[in-house]
Amino acid sequence: MAWFLHPQSSQQILHKATTRALVIILLLWIGVHANAQQRTGVITVRFFQITVEIADTPASRTQGLMGRRTLPLNYGMLFVFERPERQCFWMKNTPLPLTIAFIGDDGAIVNFADMEPFSEQAHCSEKPVRYALEMERGWFRARGVIAGDQVSGPSLTRN
Repeated sequence: MAWFLHPQSSQQILHKATTRALVIILLLWIGVHANAQQRTGVITVRFFQITVEIADTPASRTQGLMGRRTLPLNYGMLFVFERPERQCFWMKNTPLPLTIAFIGDDGAIVNFADMEPFSEQAHCSEKPVRYALEMERGWFRARGVIAGDQVSGPSLTRN
């Protein structure tokens, strides 16, 4: 009978299907896990400690905080660039209101900008900087952090 399969053939078919399914699940898990794995560090602004996701590659800087609706308390994203340049940011695809602090090579905050969700308006550093720190809007103001205050930590590697 054509519909009858030999028991060994059924086991082989089941084994191949199971193996394929496991490989697909593993690949999906690796893809999701790789996207979820973001390098983090701790920096200090004045005496406030902040856990930061470190965006130091073109891909991670492009992604930024897009799509995020909330941030944990004292949590932000530190953008690290190869060399000091005038940096500009926008909020396209970012639903979370943020304040950005532009930070010079010496660790001093140069200037701040409050950024509106989903806005394509550019917010730029007043002078060349190597770092930018995005925090929930108002975080700096609520803690009395001003331009000239120092940011320090191992994530701020100065050449």
